[in-house]
Amino acid sequence: MVTLDDRFLRINGVVEKTGRSRAAIYRMIADGTFPRQERIGVRAVGWRMSAVAKWMEAPLEYRQDNMGK
Repeated sequence: MVTLDDRFLRINGVVEKTGRSRAAIYRMIADGTFPRQERIGVRAVGWRMSAVAKWMEAPLEYRQDNMGK
């Protein structure tokens, strides 16, 4: 069974949920202030809903745990 936290959002869903633009999201990923996307297929990536929700709780305090990846 897939829980809400296990679901993936594609970029359009992330844009809709956060209210940020695509460019802003990718800029924040590069800065380490937004969760990194995960590969969910050969040509597809997505963000875990739980990671986006964690960012939305405290966007100013969020830092990626593994910046070197």
